[in-house]
Amino acid sequence: MPPTPDADDYHVPTIVGSLVAGVFIGGLGGGVAFPTLPTLGAVLGISPLLVGLILSTNRITRTVMNTPAGEIIDRLGTRRPMIVGFGLQGAAPFGYVLGLHPDLVPGLDSAALFILARAVWGVGSAFVFVGSFSTVVHVTSETNRGRWIGYFRGAQSMGFPTGLVAGGLLTDFYSYDVAFGTAGVLGLLAAVVAAAVLPDLRPAVETATSLRELPSVVRREPRIALIGVVNFAVRFLFAGVLLSTVVLYAQTYGIGIGDFSAVGASGLIMALSVLFAGGTTVAAGTLSDAVGNRALITLPALSVFAFGFALLGLFPTLPTTLVGVACIGVGVGGTNPPLLAYLGDISPEGDVGKLGGVYNVFGDLGSSLGPLVALPVAVQFGFRAEYLACAGLVVLVFVLVVATLLGGDLRPQRVP
Repeated sequence: MPPTPDADDYHVPTIVGSLVAGVFIGGLGGGVAFPTLPTLGAVLGISPLLVGLILSTNRITRTVMNTPAGEIIDRLGTRRPMIVGFGLQGAAPFGYVLGLHPDLVPGLDSAALFILARAVWGVGSAFVFVGSFSTVVHVTSETNRGRWIGYFRGAQSMGFPTGLVAGGLLTDFYSYDVAFGTAGVLGLLAAVVAAAVLPDLRPAVETATSLRELPSVVRREPRIALIGVVNFAVRFLFAGVLLSTVVLYAQTYGIGIGDFSAVGASGLIMALSVLFAGGTTVAAGTLSDAVGNRALITLPALSVFAFGFALLGLFPTLPTTLVGVACIGVGVGGTNPPLLAYLGDISPEGDVGKLGGVYNVFGDLGSSLGPLVALPVAVQFGFRAEYLACAGLVVLVFVLVVATLLGGDLRPQRVP
């Protein structure tokens, strides 16, 4: 296997810039689907249970595919799997179009076509995320890795809400077919850009950890597991708890904005948190390059994260809600790039893809588990108690980071 050249051999802005464009377009395509898919029950006569399954299929598939995608990328290099991933993300929305017209595919009904398309999207997004992480790690060094990871993660953060807006507008002004077709064309465009720009990056080592051995690697190295746990907690609290309960929180405490009802206000509140998360993502990645230990950047971010949930729990008013969700967005954006860059710093060269997949598994599990826990807990104990408990969980994560990742002043050493 040919060795991977040094980071200086690549034009990093061009390579990472193409990833930024690709993951933004991918997030946009995913966002386009979200305001439209929940209405399919009324349009196609699909039961609410099937609609829920359609919405969750991509995340379930991606959770399963994350580490196998990393294995493939570590063995074959980043270029071909990523082009395939972008292509699958571009193909999936055309599957939605077929789902609107099931007569074009004999033997499959609308629900089956949508579930299949969402599964294709999940596989593609696993390759795109893990491949993007592996590519950035291979073409950067410890002096600039955080900055470039911040750029590509910020693009992921901003693509989805942009897609939410675009999907709703395209459906309202034109049709479902136009909204889904637009997402598909943009996704295929990202695949073309990736094919034109991405280098074929392969690890220099001849041997790498197999998937069967990967759990033992994670158990032996507490820093890898802790980074995953932090990602689990952040996604659990943000994508799981906050985004699934904020509309009911606003309704319960009569929080509105102008003429907007609690439902409309909650959409604006969620958008505010995502905007702050996206902006902080870029800043945190750059800052992590300037400190002796990247984990230091996560400490103020986690503090602000906990403060945001505490505000929501203690003072359920419009001003404090706006400040609280903004703080939560800062916390989300401030933890992700430093920890991903830290993971890139310590990952063995032949296992970068697989460990990126492990990181993503933790995050997807948190995002999936959060809604299952959040609503029952809120009903049983109330939103204020739940949000205060969330703040307590962030404090626990803070302590774990201090105990595990801040063992010295120098940059973390790579796992042998």
